[in-house]
Amino acid sequence: MKTQKGNLTICNKGHKYYKSSNWPTCPTCEQERKPDNGFLSRLSAPARRALENNGVTTLQQVSKFSEKEILQFHGMGPASLPKLRTALQANGLAFKN
Repeated sequence: MKTQKGNLTICNKGHKYYKSSNWPTCPTCEQERKPDNGFLSRLSAPARRALENNGVTTLQQVSKFSEKEILQFHGMGPASLPKLRTALQANGLAFKN
């Protein structure tokens, strides 16, 4: 029998999930709001939220930051940098030096 870790939580939309942290994000809601295309669709949910929480929703906005600055965003990890680099290069952009 599989045991659940964390506390049973119910989001505002009624989704039930087990959460071991205080982060108020429902995994079902996160999956529903994940973009179907574009560079944000290729990022993990924490990395996507990190950009969105800092007002970054376009590649042009990403290009105004250095890699070091992007990594300072809470939730952004080094695994997301290659995906961002590739998306920037495909659009003739690059991280700020």
